[in-house]
Amino acid sequence: MAHTVRIEDNGVTYTCAPTESLLEGMQRLGRRGIPMGCRGGGCGVCKVEILDGEFRTRAMSCDHVDDDDRNHRRLLACRVYPSGDLSVRVIGKLQKSVCGATSHPRVPV
Repeated sequence: MAHTVRIEDNGVTYTCAPTESLLEGMQRLGRRGIPMGCRGGGCGVCKVEILDGEFRTRAMSCDHVDDDDRNHRRLLACRVYPSGDLSVRVIGKLQKSVCGATSHPRVPV
């Protein structure tokens, strides 16, 4: 049974099977919203905060996810597998380029 994943930053929703990571599900459907990096838990590019829902994880780099991150559900999407519907917010290194508009206007140089 597939679960619904909602990326709160841009409102994108997609379905994700419990056997695929949040990134795999997003990529399979051609969706955008969570940045992709190494896809193996080592680069930290796909870091998200799980706002709501149940999930399980696989090993990820301690360089990018420490105990405080785990306690606050800030994890790497490439290593998160849904157990139910999820709501996430992008917080990784490339967050600004994925989420679009910023609060500052662009000034020509």
